[in-house]
Amino acid sequence: MSQSKSPKLDTFEKNLERLDAIVHELEGAELPLERALRLYEEGMELSAMCYKQLQEAEGRVEIIRKRAGGVVAEPFKPGEEAETEA
Repeated sequence: MSQSKSPKLDTFEKNLERLDAIVHELEGAELPLERALRLYEEGMELSAMCYKQLQEAEGRVEIIRKRAGGVVAEPFKPGEEAETEA
């Protein structure tokens, strides 16, 4: 397992995968305090990066939606299907 000082900019999926691995490691075996703190810090940085990546993706979707003339699909709600067919 590589130990970097700061998470690098990577794909959302890779960042999320690393964040998941950190969570599992923190939940698992007893860790020395210093190692746990390093993992926690890396996890917080990855969490912030994932959030930023999601915000950027949301912005791109909004731009695409506006370019498409504002046509927006309504979100599916369970149980709604029966109501609209009746």
